Amino acid sequence: MTQPAANAPSSASFSVHPSAIVDAGAQIGLGSRVWHFVHVCGGARIGERCSLGQNVFVGNRVVIGNNVKIQNNVSIYDNVTLEDDVFCGPSMVFTNVYNPRSAVTRKDEYRDTLVKRGATLGANCTVVCGITIGENAFVAAGAVVNRDVKPFALMAGVPARQIGWMSAFGERVPLPLIGSGEWTCPNSGSRYVLANDRLSLV
Repeated sequence: MTQPAANAPSSASFSVHPSAIVDAGAQIGLGSRVWHFVHVCGGARIGERCSLGQNVFVGNRVVIGNNVKIQNNVSIYDNVTLEDDVFCGPSMVFTNVYNPRSAVTRKDEYRDTLVKRGATLGANCTVVCGITIGENAFVAAGAVVNRDVKPFALMAGVPARQIGWMSAFGERVPLPLIGSGEWTCPNSGSRYVLANDRLSLV
């Protein structure tokens, strides 16, 4: 196991690369890995079996669940919450101020962003603050998401719009965007039902 950096909490339950900075007070769960040049602020709470890739930043008011994969060059700013099993692709972007100005202090105007369990945020996508991304949603690479996303929705484009549905297994669900229907995943055997323009796992 990689030895913790000198300023990292002393723990045999998770690994921290020597080049990383983990401020005192940060909580990191069992089996998590903190890689090169990461900075985790003291108020951050990170769950078990997470991976923080090279050059990741985690702010003070950040909560990260279990088994979250954060790829290289991602900054997770204050007021962002990632539930269990979220995937953040390389260089994707979070924000926490809707109308930033360098000359205007807006730290009391941070907007909460919630990424729900199992969601995927593709490489180089941008998530504008103040929204909720639903469970098992899938945001395509390069998309700009500026409104709430339904569970299992496949989002693409600038600004992002829904172009389909994605299963929890990570494959297209062959059902229409609106209307009703049922589908069984051939990989997992899970059954999906579309009703009232929302897809659910039953």
